Amino acid sequence: MAVNSAGIALGTSAPDFDLAISNPWVDEHATETRSLSLYQGPLVVVFTCNHCPYAIHIQDPLVDVANGYMAKGIHFVAINSNDPVTYPADSFDNMATRAKDVHFPFPYLFDESQEVAKAYKAACTPDLFVFDKDHTLIYSGRFDETRPGRGTAHGGDLKRVLDSLLSGDAPLNEQLPSVGCSIKWKPGNAPAYF
Repeated sequence: MAVNSAGIALGTSAPDFDLAISNPWVDEHATETRSLSLYQGPLVVVFTCNHCPYAIHIQDPLVDVANGYMAKGIHFVAINSNDPVTYPADSFDNMATRAKDVHFPFPYLFDESQEVAKAYKAACTPDLFVFDKDHTLIYSGRFDETRPGRGTAHGGDLKRVLDSLLSGDAPLNEQLPSVGCSIKWKPGNAPAYF
């Protein structure tokens, strides 16, 4: 079922996280988890998964965008909050395989409790959040206007936000919601905003 993103309010501080990393080879940190405190400076948080066609639609372009903007000092993390019992394709082991196959340059984290998704009010995959250098939310919305079978993903909306952030301009007023598969909540775990 396709749903629109909900998201925390603009100006909100990034909710904390400390999550298991499926692809620890992407950075120099020697721990088995990654936490918000490791990322000093602007940060893009993407809720995604392995099986959703909307998430798959943007995977390769997201890698391209991330590679370009990570070189400019913007951090990226991807978080999978789906229930792997009902969606085995989104298991931790399969996350590691996907991260390697798609060459994710950023940590791919597992929100097993689904509490981080709730803290961000994430509703769909993909669901994007952009935080400034102080980890204050300046954008919550879509990657671009394309959808599976309707155009080639390019990340234009996200790139405009990141270019504005890097140039020191005011945050963009237009916040267009992301659309994607609903996060697959564990039985009885769906939040009130969903």
